[in-house]
Amino acid sequence: MNRIENAFANKPTFMPYYPLGYPDLETSVDVIEALAKNGADLIEVGLSFSDPLADGPVIQQATQTALEKGITIKKSLLAVKELRKRGVEIPLILMGYYNPMLAYGLEKFVRDAKDAGADGFIIPDLPVEEFGEFESINNDLPLIRMIAPTSSAERMEKIARNANGFIYLVSVTGITGERKSVAEGLSDLIANVRQHTNIPVCVGFGIGTPEQAKEVGQMADGVIVGTACVRAIGSSETPVETAKQFSAQFRGALQ
Repeated sequence: MNRIENAFANKPTFMPYYPLGYPDLETSVDVIEALAKNGADLIEVGLSFSDPLADGPVIQQATQTALEKGITIKKSLLAVKELRKRGVEIPLILMGYYNPMLAYGLEKFVRDAKDAGADGFIIPDLPVEEFGEFESINNDLPLIRMIAPTSSAERMEKIARNANGFIYLVSVTGITGERKSVAEGLSDLIANVRQHTNIPVCVGFGIGTPEQAKEVGQMADGVIVGTACVRAIGSSETPVETAKQFSAQFRGALQ
């Protein structure tokens, strides 16, 4: 089995998001290593961009800080390679916007990402109708497909068709960020998506507490936690220790 398939042997999986370069590059690598070795099953590794249209204020601020500190695609890929050297074995999914990848050069980006040890890609501003160019270059690592709660059955089927890795199900409309409660109708939404695919369905957007993660984990194959993770670690005076505790707490809630 590849690393992603192996990660879903223990459902529901816990997938935190954390951007490389925040609050600085060295700390972010230490944080991601701590998340990986203390309970995370997969990690969504953030590639910073100046116009992150899907992200809320917490992640926007974090990625802006990373850019101001000099993070680049090249440095991010070298950081992924460093994480592999440190013995991080879980899947590392690169989450970023299309423009920086184009600027870097798509073929070079895909080649260097594979060489670094990445396991897949999430590109939130690339609709399924425009997957062709990227997928023609990248035929090994999954381009994770995202489904929104507003998607029609026909669109769900189109997005899920030939999907690999897992489905990223956006639980609420709008940008990333914690919500007071789990979205109403989430169970039905997950069931609707599963009518169109046999691969795991992971839920993201709006999950902010271990209790919410547990609730979602009873319905979905995986739980994605971004804003709460970035907020907790970014506001901590001991970010690596906070990352260890955060990962262990959420993993424990999903046991």
